[in-house]
Amino acid sequence: MGNLDALDLHITLLSAGLAAFINIWLAIRCGRARMKGKVAHGDGGDAMLGRAMRAHANFTEYTPLFLILIFALEITGHSGWLLGVAAGLFLAGRIFHGIGMDAEIPGFARTVGVLCTIPILLALGVAAVLAGVRVI
Repeated sequence: MGNLDALDLHITLLSAGLAAFINIWLAIRCGRARMKGKVAHGDGGDAMLGRAMRAHANFTEYTPLFLILIFALEITGHSGWLLGVAAGLFLAGRIFHGIGMDAEIPGFARTVGVLCTIPILLALGVAAVLAGVRVI
């Protein structure tokens, strides 16, 4: 594979693996809520199922962009402890958000989830743009 053999994509690999586990966990939570509410399709008007579905959907909306940004930064040599911290915070935030969606009103866990998602994506986006124009 030539130069690709030397690439260090540990943050991307670890992030993608952990994201897969979080995705499965969120899917299981949806399945359990479906069984409890006896709902086969949609949310059947079940508020808890609706929240579980949104937590799962929200994860699938944000995580692909996160993984693309992490990969792009790593493959262009912009890796390091700060990228690892950003990845860890993002993934922890997705867990907090999933737990926080259990509540009928937004609370601490959901707020932490949002605060670990939006600023991290913003920072990764800025870093990617700066790397793209070769400022960093």
